Amino acid sequence: MTTTGGLGPASRDHALAALSTTTPEHPLDVLVIGGGVVGAGTALDAATRGLSTALVEATDYAWGTSSRSSKLVHGGLRYLEMLDFPLVHEALRERGRLVEDIAPHLVRPVPFLYPLSKPWERPYVGAGVALYDGLAAGRTGHLPVHKHLSRAAVARMAPGLKPEAYIGAIRYYDAQVDDARLVIELVRTAASHGAHCASRAEVTAYLGQPGPQGGVTGVEVLDRETGRRVTVHARRIINATGVWTGSIPVRHPDGTEEPVVAGMPRVTAAKGIHLVVPRDRFTSTSGLILRTEKSVLFVIPWGRHWIIGTTDTPWREPVEQPAATSEDIDYVLERANAVLSEPLTRADVVGVFAGLRPLVTPAGEDEPLGDTAAPSEAQPTAKVSREHVVATPLPGLTVVTGGKLTTYRAMAADAVDAAVGTAGAPGTGPLTGQDETGSGEGVPASCTAELPLLGARGWTPAWNRRLLLASESGLPAATVESLLHRYGSGAPEVIALAVAEPELAEELPGLPGHLAAEAKHAVTHEGARSVQDVLARRIRAVFEADDAGAAAAESVARRMAPLLGWDPERAEAEAERYRRWTQAQRATQEAATDAEARELLLEASRESVRDASRGGWPATT
Repeated sequence: MTTTGGLGPASRDHALAALSTTTPEHPLDVLVIGGGVVGAGTALDAATRGLSTALVEATDYAWGTSSRSSKLVHGGLRYLEMLDFPLVHEALRERGRLVEDIAPHLVRPVPFLYPLSKPWERPYVGAGVALYDGLAAGRTGHLPVHKHLSRAAVARMAPGLKPEAYIGAIRYYDAQVDDARLVIELVRTAASHGAHCASRAEVTAYLGQPGPQGGVTGVEVLDRETGRRVTVHARRIINATGVWTGSIPVRHPDGTEEPVVAGMPRVTAAKGIHLVVPRDRFTSTSGLILRTEKSVLFVIPWGRHWIIGTTDTPWREPVEQPAATSEDIDYVLERANAVLSEPLTRADVVGVFAGLRPLVTPAGEDEPLGDTAAPSEAQPTAKVSREHVVATPLPGLTVVTGGKLTTYRAMAADAVDAAVGTAGAPGTGPLTGQDETGSGEGVPASCTAELPLLGARGWTPAWNRRLLLASESGLPAATVESLLHRYGSGAPEVIALAVAEPELAEELPGLPGHLAAEAKHAVTHEGARSVQDVLARRIRAVFEADDAGAAAAESVARRMAPLLGWDPERAEAEAERYRRWTQAQRATQEAATDAEARELLLEASRESVRDASRGGWPATT
């Protein structure tokens, strides 16, 4: 627990110590498994209801799907065609909350053009976009409404489009977010409200009671940096592990283990990839949304770059290392080039990232949630929507999966509601605030709908002081503004480090606008434990820099070393580990199959694996 939301080394040690002191008589109220956006949101929701809460993540916060999304906060325009109005309305409501209250420093409006190529499209698409704006009414997040554009207006706004690709367009607004930074802020905010948060802490088994419905009373946690195993007791366990749902077995009192099957949603993975190209390769003041034969393709402005994606293909390999293949890249380039006057080539691609989206089949259903899925009448413990499922397969165990980044908060509230509203395992006792029957009465309702994250507290005054911050610190005004957009009202924490140690005011090699102070801040405040944690998820160099941040790896490792107790040998091993990983990421772009691409990433991992017997640091070859 930390009242300031710091996630430094001491905070992690304290969290693991607190977990190890739980007992059957004195358990936690809620243990959340999974440090993605839904898990982090769930921990925040539980902690702010006054429940004793912990969050554990097997790798790094936002390591999986939550750092590899399209970075959009949107209602899902394409779902209107499926007549899924409740889903779109819910997502637009959450979009407004994020833009207005929860994270205005991270979530910002972005304009998109919907090119029209046939006369009949204007009334058809126009009606859909008007409905989209209408569903957001009252909670717009101050986003402008749509506008019809003539052919001449489109040419002025997006001269990089082929003239023959459009007869006009409709401009509408959605929002975008730095997905990984959103997760980090959620975890920090949860910690500031009392949650114990630890990364590199893997749940290896649920602790079950005797009998087929005996329930779950805790978990075993493996500290992946030391190899130590800890038994954690909790009245409610909430699994928010996305594509890893179903991977944790139940361990019975006799030591035998078996998977949780009955009542458990079945999850399969779909891969989506994105390309990153320089902003000057396509001239436009707006992003694009393009129809494809399968779905839609976005061209999204992102600082000095465009993000282009996504794909939607089945992933049949193990889920740990998704990667783009050569075919994936060709598909995205071909679809984008259909409307660009100057075609993109592979030489233009400076970054590629791939993520896995969980496709959910609720217990009692035969097909994944999608266009034809319907709620299950036979599964009373499941809450089903078109996008996410909350289920309670065993007393004391709640599972939330599916969904989308935009609706993470609603998913989190649903998960905690389900955990609180169903009985725990026998003998675990009532939750804090509950009556003795454990009926759910007495636990407050979710209060996160308008709760600002740490960086959003005092965001407007901090932004208004940007010129003073620049003057007082001696940093360029543009640098201060970019820090404010990344850290919100927490930017002065980073600036203070740069002022106290002038060498930390230097830019990281190959990363203009990013200060060395950010590497230190990532460790002391944001829970970073490796060079990859810093450059891939705190600083988004992995897809923003031409070399994926490899040139900065040594500098980052050097700043991290004294904070994490690394000697020079280990610091170099950590930097080299990151460089190998970036090389493998680039090599996957020529891979013919998912299996081949995944093997390249695994090989990079095998060459510099973390060895628990050596304190969790990379062994060099």
